Amino acid sequence: MHYPLYVHRREGGGYRGSFADFPAIELAANSLEDLARDAQDAVQRVYGRSEHIMPEPTGDTAALQALDIDDGAGLWLFVDIDVTDIVSNSAWAQVSLSKSVLRAIDEAARTAGISRSALIERACVRELVREGGSGTVAGLDGKIAEPT
Repeated sequence: MHYPLYVHRREGGGYRGSFADFPAIELAANSLEDLARDAQDAVQRVYGRSEHIMPEPTGDTAALQALDIDDGAGLWLFVDIDVTDIVSNSAWAQVSLSKSVLRAIDEAARTAGISRSALIERACVRELVREGGSGTVAGLDGKIAEPT
């Protein structure tokens, strides 16, 4: 799959990149080829066997240009990420929310620098802890998730 990576030239040489769809991943390399190669490794490290759901790539250039990471000084590079070997421990769920709540969630996620899913998961864990009073929530794989 081709994921958009916003690339800047670094002072002193090389490049740095930020993914639109993987906000936790920042890359730096001496060449664009190295940056693209390192992208696969970084996505594998962050998403492989993690609690994160692999997002679909953003393909709408107008939406990409509207993002905060697009400051006009870089360029968008679409990097091929092989997702076939990336296995997530998360499950997909569909919920219905009012548009105003969804806008508030998106704004809070943007401010926190995390995805919408991560913010909703945090809120759900906090609520489960509050209701259960145990301080932790046992995951299906036996791990304990603490609210952050």
